[in-house]
Amino acid sequence: MSTTEFDVSSILLDKVADWLTQTSLAGENLETIVRGFCERIAAAGLPIARVNLSFSMLHPLYDALGFTWKRASGMSVEGYRHDPAGKPERFLLSPYFYLLSNNLEHLRRRIDVDGQLEFPVLDELKQEGVTDYLAFLQPFGGQSTQGMMGSWSTDSKEGFSDAMIAALLRLQNHLAVAAKMAVLGKLADNMLTTYLGGNAGKRVLNGQIRRGDGDTIRAALVMGDMRESTVLAEKEGRQAYIDTLNHFFDAIAAPFNRGGGEILSFMGDGFLAVYPCGRHKDPSKIACQTALNAVFKAQARVAELNKERRKDGLGDIRYGIGLHVGNVMFGNVGLKDRLTFSAFGSAVNEVQRLQGLTKKYSREVIASQAFATYCGGDWVTLGEEKLRGVGQKVTVLLPKSSEQTAQLDDAYDQVTYDGLSDAEQVMLLHRDAKTQERRPMIDKFMQ
Repeated sequence: MSTTEFDVSSILLDKVADWLTQTSLAGENLETIVRGFCERIAAAGLPIARVNLSFSMLHPLYDALGFTWKRASGMSVEGYRHDPAGKPERFLLSPYFYLLSNNLEHLRRRIDVDGQLEFPVLDELKQEGVTDYLAFLQPFGGQSTQGMMGSWSTDSKEGFSDAMIAALLRLQNHLAVAAKMAVLGKLADNMLTTYLGGNAGKRVLNGQIRRGDGDTIRAALVMGDMRESTVLAEKEGRQAYIDTLNHFFDAIAAPFNRGGGEILSFMGDGFLAVYPCGRHKDPSKIACQTALNAVFKAQARVAELNKERRKDGLGDIRYGIGLHVGNVMFGNVGLKDRLTFSAFGSAVNEVQRLQGLTKKYSREVIASQAFATYCGGDWVTLGEEKLRGVGQKVTVLLPKSSEQTAQLDDAYDQVTYDGLSDAEQVMLLHRDAKTQERRPMIDKFMQ
């Protein structure tokens, strides 16, 4: 289609703007908004071949979220984690870096020309049949460290017409508003999920925000704790110890945050996980067996971690795990203006004391008779113990399989980090620009 023959329909584009408003008010997620927007502007008649959009998320784990929509293949989504060792060479040669370093909001380049193109990405787009390229950078305003950036590409023979550019700029503003609403909503969800856990985060978002709000569930309980952490902290130093603690949690705690389990809280160098179940025998059996399988995976993961530590001349990380089943109360407790979502109750106290008995028996895993009965399988009775707060003595047991090295299988999945995308580099630079002079900031990435 030739742009000289193209007539922008303001009526259809107004419909796209109205749709953006409706979806943002309805609380739709960012992917739905971006996908729907791209499909609608194409359906309205804009000859868009490719759209690339990226948003800084302020997520505790991810720095940016990128979307690439192509008329021929639909949309792909990427989440980018910050990696200080990432190489920015591609970014330094990108239109996005040019925008930022020259304090520009837009950059347009015709691609259907002879000779070498200014940016490597344009050569790639030319091979895809793109004729015209328009990049932009749009912060969400004020002191916000969030923003949107991206590019529009067309394969129209005559490139972008003035009417098309005007339409894209107008819709870009509507998209930015809708995207900001979605980013803020996702930010709240991300923060609560990361810091409170999936179940607790949803409860808070759904309105359990007053002091005293809470619930009681029956669950298989797992409490883990790292041994000799004080000695490690003094020996390794603050940062090295924090890294060690995170590696320990990556190895031992991750299996309990999947397969129906959830880590309710981290407590210093320990954690509490639950596998909710009903009060009947079968649900309790399934929960306990799932928890025990996660224990075996955790043991294999820590064994692999310790193998790597020995190669680096570091000592083994030791730990203890307690297993129990019972009722868990959890909810909002604290001050009127400073709350925490916490788990408590007699079963929580008992599993904590069972975990402590691993020191006495020099075992990694100890379970209560109740847990072992529901779980089934082979167990070794270690003895009877009087737990503080419990009237009768409790029989404590050791799962036979825990005396052997568990099979690693695919249990130990090393945490990996994606390289920085062009979009993420822009977001990081834009964020830093709030507090740094532009030239030193650019020089830092040139090193």
